[in-house]
Amino acid sequence: MMTFRNIAMFNMIIIITLLLLNKASSYFLMLSVAQFVFIPFMLHLICKNDQSRISSCLVYWSIPAFIALFMIPIVKGTVPEVIPFLLSCIYFLFTLIVAIYGVSRFLKRGFVHFEEFLIDMGLICLAIGGAWYVAYEGNINTGFSPIITWLTSIHFHYSAFLLLLFTGFIGRLHKPRGYHLIGMSVLIAPFIVAIGITFSVYLELVSVILYMFSIYGLIFLSFKTSFQHTIQQWMIRTSFSALGVSILFSFLYAFGNVTGIFSITIDFMLRSHGITNMVFFALIGMIGWAMKLPPSNQQKLQFPISTIRGKWINDERILKGKTTKKKYVGLVDQLSNYVPNRSPTLSSTIIDFYENTNQYRLFANVNWHFWFLPFALIYRLISSKMKQINLPLSRKKVEMTGDIVAIKEKLDGRDKTRAWIRKIDGETTFVALYSSHQTKNRTYMNIALPLPWTSMIGILELSQIGQNLRLSSKNNQCSHADSGIYLIIKDCLFKLPIEEQFDVSEVANGNLEARHVMWIFSIPFLTIHYTIYHESAYTG
Repeated sequence: MMTFRNIAMFNMIIIITLLLLNKASSYFLMLSVAQFVFIPFMLHLICKNDQSRISSCLVYWSIPAFIALFMIPIVKGTVPEVIPFLLSCIYFLFTLIVAIYGVSRFLKRGFVHFEEFLIDMGLICLAIGGAWYVAYEGNINTGFSPIITWLTSIHFHYSAFLLLLFTGFIGRLHKPRGYHLIGMSVLIAPFIVAIGITFSVYLELVSVILYMFSIYGLIFLSFKTSFQHTIQQWMIRTSFSALGVSILFSFLYAFGNVTGIFSITIDFMLRSHGITNMVFFALIGMIGWAMKLPPSNQQKLQFPISTIRGKWINDERILKGKTTKKKYVGLVDQLSNYVPNRSPTLSSTIIDFYENTNQYRLFANVNWHFWFLPFALIYRLISSKMKQINLPLSRKKVEMTGDIVAIKEKLDGRDKTRAWIRKIDGETTFVALYSSHQTKNRTYMNIALPLPWTSMIGILELSQIGQNLRLSSKNNQCSHADSGIYLIIKDCLFKLPIEEQFDVSEVANGNLEARHVMWIFSIPFLTIHYTIYHESAYTG
């Protein structure tokens, strides 16, 4: 069976053949080695345990791509210019499939395990390098000289594809607090470099400084990371350290362009910066990671998911034919099942609210954060038609009325499922399907909100804070907890970059207050303050 490792070994013979035929000058060797050797070897490391259809498709599509790359230097100058251009398009199509593979990896997981996200982005960025290669071979006017177009292609093959993969691999072994900042700078720096080359030498210098921060951060990280093999350890440290040397040449080049004090030529950059990156960074790094690739920390989530999906309108009509005559009075049957090591100090009113929810009246003040208001306005136009997560824009205090109805378990797929339907002034605000599941002796609140032809899943972890109760989707990645906000896409559970937390406390006269905060990419965008009264104690 053909594998990327076999292809890479065969491609080494191709490179040697082109050199012997004098068809591959040292000028173009850096890009050719990346295309023929580094890419298939790295894809072998990533795909070797992947049995998906798109992974197999990648192997088969790589064969015509590498044949096309082999033919370009042989036929160039002897056939019409359109032929090398069409051959380069075959390679570009292959890089697009690699990018699609990166997207498919991401969709199976979502915004979790940042190191895997960096690997996905490396695969996606390869297509950008492929596009610039097509522009070079097709003599497409990019606004730059042919040499700059070629250098941009090699930039995305090395600085985007390879560096992002290496950064993701080391994150599988060691992920300290600063790792996310280093990874984000590695991700955005190639694009800032491209913008700087296009528009401003000052921005180009800033991008190089950003690169220096991320590269020296990776060097420091590599010396703080433990490896199984000493040879691998020093190969990977040498690989990142080589970047620390070559980036100095880039800094001097960009600094010279800004100040005019001195000038470094493109030819010098190719000989120093280019060769250093190709041999010491890419080749030694590839061999080092191939010795023992750290496995992914990703674990497949096994908790039950509601099989009910929404439609364009998601009010109580979507429950038609799905309810039973069974009666539930609360969101949970017994709150003590959800709170491990619960102490007697937990408010009895909080317990009663969750076990007898129908006996309470709920008032809310909705506060969209200022920066999010334009998005909230657009979303309100959709939610008012969709009848789901349909919150008002006004901060005015409103009452949420509603009821709890039982759902047929055979149709939902979870145990003791109940729908909490909430309305404001008779207009449906939420239709949430509540259930629970247990993982590693921990019981989670398992909530599904039907959306058009999909469902958003909220997995909340409950904990006692003094006399108060906290329900949170926040997840410490080291704990491998189920908590989080997910979107179900066919059979894939996609973790969203959204977090939420409820803090419920008892105030005077046995009434409750709750603060519901939501974040997107760790930035708060919505806060809802609830006031909760037992119907017997409500005085208006």
